[in-house]
Amino acid sequence: MLEILLAGGWAMLPILICSAVAIAIILERFWSLRRATVIPPKLGGEVREWARTRQLDPDHIQTLRSNSPLGEILAAALSVRHRSREIMKERVEDTGRHVVHRLERFLNTLGTIALISPLLGLLGTVFGLIEMFFAVMVSGVGDPLKMAGGIGQALVCTAAGLCVAIPAYFFHRYFRGLVSDYVVDMEQQVILLMDELTAYAEPASASVAQRVVRARAGDPPPSPRTERTRATDSKV
Repeated sequence: MLEILLAGGWAMLPILICSAVAIAIILERFWSLRRATVIPPKLGGEVREWARTRQLDPDHIQTLRSNSPLGEILAAALSVRHRSREIMKERVEDTGRHVVHRLERFLNTLGTIALISPLLGLLGTVFGLIEMFFAVMVSGVGDPLKMAGGIGQALVCTAAGLCVAIPAYFFHRYFRGLVSDYVVDMEQQVILLMDELTAYAEPASASVAQRVVRARAGDPPPSPRTERTRATDSKV
């Protein structure tokens, strides 16, 4: 194998560097894009349970933000839970762009390696052919060994460039698709949480509006017992 690599000439050096970088990126992305790391399986249900029981103190939200990419997006929605749904949506979208950018980390580099590796192989091929023609010019066509050296260099560089480019392109597309699937799953979890927060915010807003109407009409405010009875009836 070492002899084959040496036969490719100096053009093999950038191809080998690209292969090492591609392997490092692929291994790192496999580790970072594990589903349990990006989208913990029970996190969405636990956060919705927090919303139902009103266990949404700042410590819970801060812990959730540092838990995972999904937790960071859910925490963004919880941080503005007392505002309108449109504001929550805008905050989630802003946070989601940063999260997706981190999930796609190094993928542009991997795509660039998939693009330039065949070009590097083609460059080595061209230099191999140039060397072969120079050998023909010096010694003529009577020495096949010198011609074979240039042809060998050309073929080795071409094969090495393709061997690096094909896996790099495959994993680039694979990780892109994986991130897209994660984004769809995170959107579903955020929508469920926003529905939960909106459902609990609407009765409170209606109660406040009723109090304002009674105050303007001069009616006495209802007793706490009446409020509890109405709340119970509304839940039923």
